[in-house]
Amino acid sequence: MRWMHAAGRGLLVLAVVLTGYVASGAHADDGAAGRRGPLTLATAGDLTGYLGPLLQGWNRAHPGERVTLVELPDSADETRAQMATDLRAGDRSRFDVLNIDVNWTSEFAAAGWIRPLPPDRFPLKTFLPPVVDTATYDGQLYAVPYVTNAGLLLYRKDVLAEEGVPPPRTWAELERAAKTIAPKHGLDGYAGQFLPYEGLTVNAAEAVYSAGGTILGDEGERVTVNSAAAREGIGFLARGVREGWIPKTALTYKEEESKQAFQDGRLLFLRNWPYAYAVASAKGSPVAGRIGAVPLPGPDGPGTSVLGGSNLAVSAHARHPDSAARLIAYLTSEPVQRQVLTHGALPPVRAALYEDPELVREFPYLPTLRAGVLAAAPRPKSPRYDQVSLVVQAVVHDAMTGRETPEAAVRRLARELDAIARR
Repeated sequence: MRWMHAAGRGLLVLAVVLTGYVASGAHADDGAAGRRGPLTLATAGDLTGYLGPLLQGWNRAHPGERVTLVELPDSADETRAQMATDLRAGDRSRFDVLNIDVNWTSEFAAAGWIRPLPPDRFPLKTFLPPVVDTATYDGQLYAVPYVTNAGLLLYRKDVLAEEGVPPPRTWAELERAAKTIAPKHGLDGYAGQFLPYEGLTVNAAEAVYSAGGTILGDEGERVTVNSAAAREGIGFLARGVREGWIPKTALTYKEEESKQAFQDGRLLFLRNWPYAYAVASAKGSPVAGRIGAVPLPGPDGPGTSVLGGSNLAVSAHARHPDSAARLIAYLTSEPVQRQVLTHGALPPVRAALYEDPELVREFPYLPTLRAGVLAAAPRPKSPRYDQVSLVVQAVVHDAMTGRETPEAAVRRLARELDAIARR
């Protein structure tokens, strides 16, 4: 849930677009007037300020349905905790529309915190197919995809070109370059998001998935992590720290810290979301014009990214649910999705935008990202996802710091996840 690239331009365009959107009557329903009114939209911290200007277009065209933006911490874990506390308040809840991490949909739906949505009200067939599954629980639509994401491997293309080495496609190629090429150029080898928080859950899941393994099955009711693939994936991360091609400082990195290390010219390789490519490529960046992006590597070829992004959901206690659904339809319309990309560097859910020549010129990683999203896998689905994620973070961090062997870590992970599944 990263919000990158400052926004401020294009408000007039948005107003014109929105006027046409409203005039079309696509969502007009005079009988729903009593279910319309002001709204509150809760989201993780908007680091670049793009979302406020985006909502101004809606507010100008809907003075009776004005949206107030509430920004929570930019940490996914803290945002989820604050949303959960508010939603437990029932009728006293402050939030009407929630911009939630894709992996919270199952948990929030199972808890009764968000309401089912009618699929025919939203153009789901125009979205990239994998993103729609993140918005469903128990066969029902409980949210609407807003932005998507897939991890990419960013690399210093100037360094690799000087060495005559192509970007890595396998873990072995990544390790070799991180061990031998990075030190020659005064760089650390490889980093991801390895602090014990949601980002480490993502990195760990990608390592396990890339090796051909899984963590949970059957909506969290079956534990599948005790496998050779999981041992290989977690072993890859632990070996990197032990051998030094993953620097120990990376054990403190979240998205921003890892992006900054790469942008400052301290890393040869970085696993991060596409926003990091956009920011590191911007004018004034020390590495602008010297970076590339490829799919994440795996043991024998391209690996598997975790499907990231966020969905928009309506609180079960929303004061004006029809206005909430209308706002979601607006934010997921193609013109606004274009603004989400161009102003926020956030990957849109509308499939057609990935093939727009103008956008591909501005964001050259879009074809790679599209392939990554189509091949991505979701994090483990579970109505107790917060507990699942905490266990994965703790156990994998212990393996990476050398407190446990990868083999012992996988056995412990299976035991602790099984205890959660049985509750």
